[in-house]
Amino acid sequence: MAQHNDFGKLGEDLATDYLVKQGYFIIARNWTFEKAEIDIIASKGNTIVFVEVKTRATDDFGLPQEFITKGKILQITKAANAYIEQENVESPVRFDAIGVVKNSQVCDIQHIEDAFYFF
Repeated sequence: MAQHNDFGKLGEDLATDYLVKQGYFIIARNWTFEKAEIDIIASKGNTIVFVEVKTRATDDFGLPQEFITKGKILQITKAANAYIEQENVESPVRFDAIGVVKNSQVCDIQHIEDAFYFF
């Protein structure tokens, strides 16, 4: 696995741990539909939460979550729609983003609920 893939996986692991500590139940990780992937599918209460995780070593060029493109949002929503159909989800759904800045000096996790309203 390429080093950047390892770093991304580390960010997803940190985001998963963070969500669990916040009372979320992790349903799936790296759920794919066609070429689209959802990093984390979780639930809290009766809400299903689709989470995109972005990890960077520094925020010098912007916060990690600011790098979620409109194209990526379209892919995530396409995959989420497939998941909702496949699993017959009738609960409310939400799309969140988690930005992780991780280096030898800092580990900062920012969780944005309803994130796609901000992009």
